[in-house]
Amino acid sequence: QLQLVESGGGLVQFGGSLRLSCAASGGTLEWYVLGWFRQAPGQEREGISAITKGGGATAYADSVKGRFTISRDNAKSTFYLQMNNLKPEDTAVYYCAARSGTKATLNQATYDSWGQGTQVTVSS
Repeated sequence: QLQLVESGGGLVQFGGSLRLSCAASGGTLEWYVLGWFRQAPGQEREGISAITKGGGATAYADSVKGRFTISRDNAKSTFYLQMNNLKPEDTAVYYCAARSGTKATLNQATYDSWGQGTQVTVSS
């Protein structure tokens, strides 16, 4: 399993932007489908974005489509979530994750490796 570490969370105003990073170690990133998930207070964790091994296909939850962009740099063993036009409802702990297989799925049950999470807070 990969070891994953998120960074880049913080406090941002409504309409602002943040870029989350997830650094991987203990394996070859290009072998994995990657995803981002989030959990807001009192809510279940939800999948928000995923990307295939080569980056050729992505998936987004409807709630973030058009505002968030997932990307990966296999050479740097890092992947990213660019978040624009942030809203208070985006406030959550954000997790990165990796899975074997080929599909860019938002089904968290299929992911094997997880980061520890990073807090994103959007003020109104």
